[in-house]
Amino acid sequence: MAYDFRVSGRIAKPVHEVFEAVADPKQLSGYFTTGGAKGRLEMGATVTWDFADFPGAFPVKVERVEKDKEIVLHWQAAEDGGPAYDTTVTMSFSGLDDGRTLVTIAEKGWRDGDAGLKAALGNCEGWTGMLCALKAYIEHGINLREGFYK
Repeated sequence: MAYDFRVSGRIAKPVHEVFEAVADPKQLSGYFTTGGAKGRLEMGATVTWDFADFPGAFPVKVERVEKDKEIVLHWQAAEDGGPAYDTTVTMSFSGLDDGRTLVTIAEKGWRDGDAGLKAALGNCEGWTGMLCALKAYIEHGINLREGFYK
């Protein structure tokens, strides 16, 4: 059994604005990638996300993008002593009847065992924080992540 999770949040902006806040590296750098994001999330691209509060830049491989609907990407799972492997992240964007956008982020593919479970739980926390930071940034222009971890 591999580990996976799903988190969701509602953002009080139209789908296109929310999608762009994730796909556009300049906006993503304003609330999530504290060391900056390089490259737009487009099908087939490999972009870089740098988290200054968790040192290191991470390559992110974009498998699929459906504008204003879905982004599927792969990135390396936390080290667990075995060979390196990637997890799969799916971000879904759904317009709601009241004009808000429901964003759902699912990540799957960790190996069985304590290290895989620990990594999955850590990323679940990270994606939940990303959704909170996205909401504060796009609705109120506030960067919640700045200074949060260090």
